[in-house]
Amino acid sequence: MSYPPGAPPPPPAGAPQPGYGGVPTSEERNWALAAHVGTFVAAWFAMGFIAPLVIMLVKGNDSAYVRKHAVESLNFQITLLIYIVVGFVITLVTFGLGALVVVPVAIVVAVFALVVIIMATVKAANGEQYRYPLCLRLVS
Repeated sequence: MSYPPGAPPPPPAGAPQPGYGGVPTSEERNWALAAHVGTFVAAWFAMGFIAPLVIMLVKGNDSAYVRKHAVESLNFQITLLIYIVVGFVITLVTFGLGALVVVPVAIVVAVFALVVIIMATVKAANGEQYRYPLCLRLVS
């Protein structure tokens, strides 16, 4: 494998990612993990964004690693909330007929969300980066 002249080779798999200041500590990994798992606690009230928001505000200034995971989780939860509102509006505008499409799509999106949140949690626990797919990056 060749690299451009003067460019360092990329870090090996599992090595600390650039921009994090080294290997995340156990505490940082736990807080990053909580930013993803905590969404399940508040998700019952369509407020899954609360846990990553609180973690971002409390621990985000202490650790770039925690902040990155909290922001990523927060953006994904806001995106899901937008999808829910759009589905609700479509159902209202079509006088309920839109529910024939919205409900099956919502089930697929819910399963998808569950899978990617679990994947993000595992990555956070392993000290790795994760970016949610189909996510609007509204918070940086």
